[in-house]
Amino acid sequence: MLSFYGFARFVDEIGDAYVGDRIAALDWVASTTKAALEGTGGGHPLIARAAASVRELGTDPRPLFDLVEANRMDQRNPRYETFDDLLRYCTLSANPVGRLVLAAFRCDARGAEEHSDSICTGLQIVEHCADMAEDYRAGRIYIPADDWRRFDVEPSAVTSRAGSSYELRALVAFELARARRFLDAGLPLVDLLPPRLRWATAGFWAGGRGAIDRIASRDFDVSAPAATPKASRVLLHLVGAFARRPELRRLKS
Repeated sequence: MLSFYGFARFVDEIGDAYVGDRIAALDWVASTTKAALEGTGGGHPLIARAAASVRELGTDPRPLFDLVEANRMDQRNPRYETFDDLLRYCTLSANPVGRLVLAAFRCDARGAEEHSDSICTGLQIVEHCADMAEDYRAGRIYIPADDWRRFDVEPSAVTSRAGSSYELRALVAFELARARRFLDAGLPLVDLLPPRLRWATAGFWAGGRGAIDRIASRDFDVSAPAATPKASRVLLHLVGAFARRPELRRLKS
């Protein structure tokens, strides 16, 4: 877990903060990762450790390369026309993290990857909503152009000092409803996991639901910096995740 986390953070830091040619740096990560997996190069210790973990587990190394590609996309085309385009980005930026966690715990239960993908995608959409203003200032617009047009609002509206307009709030509520559907569709994952991983996964799910509640409590105004979800709401959702376990078993069958 630590080696995979270190790799993911390393790649994200290059994509977000590297001073220099970020595309070239990410290409270097990809080539160094390939060499480390083939045993023909050592490279950076974070890359070497992640590659060693992949070999030890005998798992698919593709999630490592997907994370690199997601950061390349952030440099080349940080805007998306349709929701399907955004989902394709999520398959590279968010879903690989969940798959690496499953690999670390050697969880290969039927349906686990699909449910994990759903939770990770939901969490990514919540993050995109919470960070709209910050992302816009960085030149990135993740919410699809189709949806900006649907609600008749311009992306620049996220930086308004007067707060979010009615149209922008409606857009955010719409996207968060989508995120909630993805989160809830992935909740059956909890019942497929080893005991040690159930609480952690349910905690991430509850954190996503709590973040949605936090934005909703501000009437979907995203012009201000993102606020931390209330601990009481996260705890409530965490308890609710396990209270729904009989329902999850029915969904699985």
